[in-house]
Amino acid sequence: MHTLKQEWFGNVRADILAGIVVGLALIPEALAFAFIMGVDPRVALYASFTMAVVSAFVGGRTGLISAATGAMALVLVSLMANHGLQYVLAATILTGIIQLILGGLGVANLMRFIPNSVMLGFVNALGIMIFITQMPYLLGSTSMTYVFAIATLILVYAIPRFFTAIPAPLIAIVVMTSIALLSGVKLQTIGDLGTMPNSLPTFFFPDIPLNFETLKIIFPYALALSIVGLLESLLTSQVLDDMTDTSSNKNKEARGQGIANFVTGFFGGMAGCALIGQSIINVKSGGRGRLSTFTAGAFLMFLIIVLGDIVIKIPMPVLVGVMIMVSATTFNWGSFKFLKQAPKSESLVMLLTVAIILYTHNLAIGVVVGVILSALFFVAKISRVTVVDELGVYSVKGPLFFASTTKFIKSFDDVTENAIVINFENSQLWDESAVGAIFKVKQKLEQKGVKVHIQGLNSSSNQLYQKLI
Repeated sequence: MHTLKQEWFGNVRADILAGIVVGLALIPEALAFAFIMGVDPRVALYASFTMAVVSAFVGGRTGLISAATGAMALVLVSLMANHGLQYVLAATILTGIIQLILGGLGVANLMRFIPNSVMLGFVNALGIMIFITQMPYLLGSTSMTYVFAIATLILVYAIPRFFTAIPAPLIAIVVMTSIALLSGVKLQTIGDLGTMPNSLPTFFFPDIPLNFETLKIIFPYALALSIVGLLESLLTSQVLDDMTDTSSNKNKEARGQGIANFVTGFFGGMAGCALIGQSIINVKSGGRGRLSTFTAGAFLMFLIIVLGDIVIKIPMPVLVGVMIMVSATTFNWGSFKFLKQAPKSESLVMLLTVAIILYTHNLAIGVVVGVILSALFFVAKISRVTVVDELGVYSVKGPLFFASTTKFIKSFDDVTENAIVINFENSQLWDESAVGAIFKVKQKLEQKGVKVHIQGLNSSSNQLYQKLI
């Protein structure tokens, strides 16, 4: 009970102010994602509202911001184009169910298999992607667009040196928007991106036939959304763990993402997950508790319904300045040192993870490929087995498993003794392939009249050997 109270009311002023900043930052992102999918802006805005509010109560990582995201929007593009919004909402509900099941099965435990090099690649790719997504609002624009973006960036970095009671991004947004309105300068605004809704989302069931054909259509999308959403959310949760030097319950976060998506589908929103940019804005603005996440979602609705006429006048260059700060903060500048000091294989994995994410615009693909490459490099590294002949005693050094059996077998091609000993004191048998390789060597040599004696197997290796021969 004390922990719950601390999570909600242990940082009230900072959480509310941080939530307000995030609420403002969610609007242009949601509108952009709605444009990607080709849906009414309400679909993304409602999703951001419900995802943030629900996950504030049921998530496992305090301060994490969940909302509509570009990664999820990209998965849903073809479903929206081919079958329409009602199927998108049904897929969102099914996504929630799948994520809830995966969270219950402990899917977050798989996080330990993601190497540091892949995590670095993930974080750096996100930093670069956040920066790149802001460029359309700057490139080809007027000189005043650049002036306002740079001035916002200067304020965001300068204000904390003199004043920290209110988050610098919030002060920068208010100051620069006021200057724009008072000066009458012509700039692209939030209102230019799309129409704001004027009512709260309402509960309804998606208008689709409840049969196996519908399931066949939405299940592949829901499965993809579940994996992408959980991967992005759990990695974002880990990033916040590192930034705040705190721990989080990632299986609870996985279940929380599922509940939030399940609810979102019934309120007309698209599937969502954690937003790393907005999560970092929240933490950098002082947000630490569940109240910051709740405030972000609630204030988002307050902004677009009550203050919509004011919000649409906020210049995009101002928000771009804030997001450039986020991209610079997200990027791990220590990576250049990592590239110099780390083994070449790990540096290559990091660079390839970044490249794949940037090329595909899909975080999940980049991370999965990065993990696979790391595993392959690891297997290649540990599969170096050597066999040394010392007067008929063949000492095996290194682990014997499927990747090292070929070299092990070839080491006995030129045996000339009548009897040999194969010593495994400095080796370990890991799988059936290892036992099969020993059996193959024995069979081949015994056919030539060579007696083979196996010795030095440790208890686990001997147990596997006796079980399989």
